[in-house]
Amino acid sequence: MTRRRYAKKLTMRSAANSVFTVLTFVATSFAVVLLVVLLWKIAVDGLPGLSWDFLKSVPSRFPEKSGIYSPLMGSLWVIVLTGLISIPIGIAAGIYLEEMTNQKNRVAAFIQINISNLAGVPSIVYGMLGLALFVRWMDLGRSVLSGALTLSLLILPMLITVTQEALRAVPGSLREASYALGATQLQTIRRQVLPNAASGIFTGIILSLSRAMGETAPLIMVGAVAYVRFAPKHPLDSFTVLPMQIFSWSEKPQKGFHEAAASAIIVLVVLLLVMNSVAIVLRSRNRKAYK
Repeated sequence: MTRRRYAKKLTMRSAANSVFTVLTFVATSFAVVLLVVLLWKIAVDGLPGLSWDFLKSVPSRFPEKSGIYSPLMGSLWVIVLTGLISIPIGIAAGIYLEEMTNQKNRVAAFIQINISNLAGVPSIVYGMLGLALFVRWMDLGRSVLSGALTLSLLILPMLITVTQEALRAVPGSLREASYALGATQLQTIRRQVLPNAASGIFTGIILSLSRAMGETAPLIMVGAVAYVRFAPKHPLDSFTVLPMQIFSWSEKPQKGFHEAAASAIIVLVVLLLVMNSVAIVLRSRNRKAYK
């Protein structure tokens, strides 16, 4: 290749790189502007109605008397139960598939392929499965427990995949050093691998639970209703959740309900930010401890 031709190709590559940089910057700026406008609109509509009375009042037919106590408690019940059910199963499955099985094991490979496929299934399908399996076949009714089990099915593929990725990121030399010192596989996983993978697993847990908190379609299928005037007392009670209440209020023609929906969205966003902050703190502490 001549020097002239080489210089021409180099100029074209630099120009293509500049165009790509500008396009990605424009796309990022557009997304940020949209997000800022959306948050500004929600803040303007919702902040005036956000008060202690709004948090402790139950939904009402009158917008000025409406609150989010019952959907807020329903969301917390569902998320706590979902975490208790899905986190141990998801982490155990991820450890088994990544650490305990042979890469040539056909059964493990079959399970792995199905987990990857299940992560892309629409959430409404999980709702239909939850309705058939938990509500009708297991006769749990349209309860908090049915909703939590359905959401657990929804986030389990994500939890398993994230756990596997976090375990895969741990250097193999760490395992070999542990085995060389005479540790068993269980001791190696418990004392060396899991502590070093904990930050990635924490992040996956919080992201999965955040997704579960914002889901509406599966809970509609298993029986979450928009108008519930009491907070759940036990796992077999009826329930509603914040996304359902927001959806119900946003459909009503009165402006007061739209403002109440904006206030509820602010509460939901704050809850998600708190959960993500907890994940960041845990991840930071874990990194410092095992640096």
